[in-house]
Amino acid sequence: MAAVLVTLVQGGRHDVDPAPVDVPRASPRDAAEALASFVDGVASRDADVLASLAPAGDAVVGERFAGIADTAADLDLRALSARYVDQVGTVASDGTWSGTVDLTWQVARLDAAPARAEVVVTFVPDDDGLAIADFSAGGTARVPLWLRGRLSVATARGVLVMVDGTPSEAKAVVRRVERGIDVVRRVLPERIGPVVVEVPASAGDLDDTLGVQPGTYAGIAAVTAPVGSTAEQDAPVHVFLNPDVTSRLRRAGAQVVMSHELVHVATDAVRRPVEPWLLEGFADYVALRDTRLPDRTTLGRAIEVARRNGVPRSLPSAKDFDTRAPDLQARYEEAWLACRIIAERLGERRLVGIYKRVDADSELAVELRSAGVTGLALLRAWQARLHDLAGT
Repeated sequence: MAAVLVTLVQGGRHDVDPAPVDVPRASPRDAAEALASFVDGVASRDADVLASLAPAGDAVVGERFAGIADTAADLDLRALSARYVDQVGTVASDGTWSGTVDLTWQVARLDAAPARAEVVVTFVPDDDGLAIADFSAGGTARVPLWLRGRLSVATARGVLVMVDGTPSEAKAVVRRVERGIDVVRRVLPERIGPVVVEVPASAGDLDDTLGVQPGTYAGIAAVTAPVGSTAEQDAPVHVFLNPDVTSRLRRAGAQVVMSHELVHVATDAVRRPVEPWLLEGFADYVALRDTRLPDRTTLGRAIEVARRNGVPRSLPSAKDFDTRAPDLQARYEEAWLACRIIAERLGERRLVGIYKRVDADSELAVELRSAGVTGLALLRAWQARLHDLAGT
């Protein structure tokens, strides 16, 4: 309740008459109570409790919330918490408002530590408290995939796949992971995993899941990234697939994408300060190593760009690997070619050694030189190969 001052004008005299009216306000206390009930419902896998938190009469939201109970059981979600942080925007005339919530969770079977992320929760007045109407992304906020409701979950030893889709889709991704692990072990025999793969329903949902601007990953088939805030050093790292892209790939192409991402998982690439062309080129080298595809296929985009713009003057930079950069696929192919040339000249074991040793304390140029090739020699050989392939 708030008091609004109304000014009455009569014969030049101004009288102020306090007139109390109802003004909707956000209630952090009620929000905290609703969030506590939500956490209890997820922790107890109680579909009825979760469904009851939806706005009265909203069967769609109620069914979605009820589905979270099954998903939480399949994922063995633990370390759950939801702490109200602050209000977002203003309160609508019907009392609806949003707030940021600090959320933690853990896929207990495979994640070594909990994930933490900021989520935007929409609250709606309901009876004497608040109902939860939605979870949404915004700014740095994200929507963890398990909040989407009932997911299809499939597992294998050391592997878990969650898909906002059908059980058959989840099983197909598990098989792709298992084949990818075999591919990676041919070059990197050390243990890979655990591996958790998340497959949202669309590219837009992928952006929301990762808390990035709409369209960021529209053209990307997959990304290996922290599940929650990147500020958390021990945040779990999962593989995220973009179904809008991978669904258009042939089986071999989809497998290369998965094998590429598993190289990132196996080498903890998310936390390694490695030159981007080496990071991505090495992952493609491992993924493509035994495919026996002709250069016109594996280097098709790079050849096209070289014919159109001429052979690049330098190896791809970090800017070239921006998800919205032009000719992005060509840059991946160029990076792969550079790694292939290193393997051809020095042998695969030395390529692997260079990749493993390069970090913040060991510059790439130094490692290349100690292995027997200078950075300039590599660049010249790479440019000459592209020149020959493009026929320029």
